Amino acid sequence: MSIILGIDPGSRVTGYGVLQQRGHRFEYLGSGCIRLGDAPLPERLQVIYKGITEIIQQFSPTTFAIEQVFLAHNADSALKLGQARGAAIVAAANAGLPVSEYSARQVKQAVVGTGAADKKQVQHMITSMLKLAASPQADAADALAVAVCHGHSQQSLMSLAGQARKVVRGRLRR
Repeated sequence: MSIILGIDPGSRVTGYGVLQQRGHRFEYLGSGCIRLGDAPLPERLQVIYKGITEIIQQFSPTTFAIEQVFLAHNADSALKLGQARGAAIVAAANAGLPVSEYSARQVKQAVVGTGAADKKQVQHMITSMLKLAASPQADAADALAVAVCHGHSQQSLMSLAGQARKVVRGRLRR
């Protein structure tokens, strides 16, 4: 059993999603958005750091997953997004959480089945997979998708490790 904190970083809105994973099953624990307003960037980064720290204290996750920076057309936006990611990662590192990073394409592939999915498709699949009464906000749905992606990734690694243990003297035992 693990509790996964997924983060969809942003310099204006940072989404978070918390799931408990037991085997292949996910249980929704919480999600939401940290809204950053129009304050100067250093103050927004502080809000992200404090917000993630509070979420970690509230849910006691065992692992932390965050979406990687995508290549934006606007270099200034990409830099700000990278700084927002950094603030969130430092909060996780200070709490002693292992940090995993996933590309947007990996997250969409894990949840929707195609790396080219749009935000509405991710929202729909997250609502369906987690059996939520209503669709979470787009940034929160993206963060939950990051958590699902991480859970699937870890489950795949555990399955591979289990298969490796079954190899005896060069033969696969079943």
